[in-house]
Amino acid sequence: MKFKAIVFDLDGTLLDTLGDISNSANNILERHGFPTHSLDKYRYFVGDGVPKLIERVLPGDDFSDEELRGYVSEFLEEYDQHWKVLSRPYPGIPEMLDEMSRRDLKLAVLSNKPNDSTQMCVKEMLGNWSFDIVQGLSETIPPKPDPVGALMIARSFGVPPEQMVFLGDTAVDMKTSIATGMFPVGALWGFRTEDELKSTGAKVLLKKPQELSAVLGSADAD
Repeated sequence: MKFKAIVFDLDGTLLDTLGDISNSANNILERHGFPTHSLDKYRYFVGDGVPKLIERVLPGDDFSDEELRGYVSEFLEEYDQHWKVLSRPYPGIPEMLDEMSRRDLKLAVLSNKPNDSTQMCVKEMLGNWSFDIVQGLSETIPPKPDPVGALMIARSFGVPPEQMVFLGDTAVDMKTSIATGMFPVGALWGFRTEDELKSTGAKVLLKKPQELSAVLGSADAD
């Protein structure tokens, strides 16, 4: 089988965004007199969308839905102002995207960021490359691992899911890939561990972005 398309996760896969996310969230916590968290803890707070991030960073679970929505709004405003202070493509990502662009492949980004933030990050930090679809959370696209977004991309491409690679760095990404029938590839340079990626279905683990070429070159995934 020859792979015809790739779906990339964004945070922790194409872009190292953890510093700006953690700083934005910690600024909100400090503002309200709550304890802040280390950068490493944010590796496990992120991945499931902003509402889950906020639930995880707040102390305790006795906040009302209205309060949680308020903190989510505050975070989004804070992040909109500081999202590109520290964030950068990971080393090797530009070269990998150059190689993918030379191949006859359809490319997509699927993120659990809000769609506006996803579009903004890709446009400003990955604008040298052409993605056929860039999609974040919206009213019609629920957060991964719900397969709706990935299946929408497959339908838009007109490519069977089994002929698509899904590259991500968390259990959420691997579960999304498995749920859709795509080929799950784990990015070891991202936010989570090798054990997490293996245990949730990764068929290949990449230490460097350039290693994706070998996966596509061998395109006979069992």
